[in-house]
Amino acid sequence: MENNNLIQLENLIKIYKIGETQVRALDGLSYTIKEGDLVAIMGPSGSGKSTLMNIIGCLDKPTEGKYLLDGQEVSTLDKNKLARIRNKKIGFVFQTFNLLSRTTALENTELPLLYSDISAKKAKELALHSLSEVGLKGRELHRTNQLSGGEQQRVAIARSLVNNPSLLLADEPTGNLDSKTGKEIMVLFKNLNEEKNITIILVTHDQNVAQIAHRRIHLLDGKIVKEEHV
Repeated sequence: MENNNLIQLENLIKIYKIGETQVRALDGLSYTIKEGDLVAIMGPSGSGKSTLMNIIGCLDKPTEGKYLLDGQEVSTLDKNKLARIRNKKIGFVFQTFNLLSRTTALENTELPLLYSDISAKKAKELALHSLSEVGLKGRELHRTNQLSGGEQQRVAIARSLVNNPSLLLADEPTGNLDSKTGKEIMVLFKNLNEEKNITIILVTHDQNVAQIAHRRIHLLDGKIVKEEHV
């Protein structure tokens, strides 16, 4: 991969139409994220954080501009191709965990593999390994309602890792956790970044969460107004 650039954003513009009004959620944003980076995206509500995350995660497309992921321009792909890229290259972690209730940690972790051609036996092996990586060895058969909030977020992280993605996107990953558990989850992210060289992008309002990042970018009105290097 040329220059180790995993993500290249070039003059991204995203316009939403709300009735007769046009809202410019991203306004000519350009940025590059290298393989192995740990980046925090910060800014007030309405600054464009979620829009940017959705485009980087191939959940949405820009109105104008280019997005290259791993050297491939994905901003012009159709929904089916975007879905395949999401499944193979991107892991997602959300504030609300998004786990299926009444199912086990193992079953939740296996979910992304249902859409692949991997055998059931191999899927189970990969899911068990992923759960072990996030510190849940021995908890694999516990159901969601038997797990603490921190354990549920660890299951969500295990699920995001099971396809061995090159990019992990975490949207307010400690928002529903107490401060002690939140710190444990951030240590886990930091370790995954350092030990597995996974590129991680965090969207957060929390300065304490952002402290683990190599770079922090601040958005306002769809533009990057400040960048901090650690």
